[in-house]
Amino acid sequence: MKDKQIKRPWIIDADDSLQDALERQDCPTLLRTTLTGALSWQARNEVSIRRSLTSPRTATQWLTTLLALGATVTVEDDDGQTEVPLETVVQRKERGRISSLHVNVQDLQWGAAHVSRTPADEPIVSAVAVVTIDGDTVRDARVALAGVWPESVRLARAPTQLVGSPLNQETIQAVAKAVEHEVAPQADFLGSEEYRRVMAGVLTHRALEECLHREAKDE
Repeated sequence: MKDKQIKRPWIIDADDSLQDALERQDCPTLLRTTLTGALSWQARNEVSIRRSLTSPRTATQWLTTLLALGATVTVEDDDGQTEVPLETVVQRKERGRISSLHVNVQDLQWGAAHVSRTPADEPIVSAVAVVTIDGDTVRDARVALAGVWPESVRLARAPTQLVGSPLNQETIQAVAKAVEHEVAPQADFLGSEEYRRVMAGVLTHRALEECLHREAKDE
């Protein structure tokens, strides 16, 4: 479904806690869903927005969702303030103090999927997809995945091939297969490299398919 709660970018101060974000009445639906997952009330109160953005393992699902949404942040340094993509901060390509987080949720479809040992556990692998559709054509597409990279979370490159094409089962399958080849998972006690790789494709497919279903419901 299209999130119609927000008519302008959702902005929150970096000093606020994740619990503060959740308690805001205008918190976007997808972010609210993320914050009420495996994160405990105590963790949400203890972790600031700034810390959640600069320490990827602190609130991985939250960060995965923000990357998929194309969030930006205001960064302050000696030269003043600059608004930059959150992705550059996660990649440690931007220095400075984060003062606020900006999220645009207008005119988009989203989907999320994950696998975990129990509902209360952090996902072993997760995918969040966000797609903007103009008519029958994809104008923008992002899929962020966790649990399948050397780092905690990253945007996949493969979904960009959706731009200019329709969102359908054929294009979704092609992107899911490309993501499966793109990821670089590392094995641990929760899952082998092959398991994580296969799940990256499966969950990308599910997340994009959810975007497709939400679009169909909105017609």
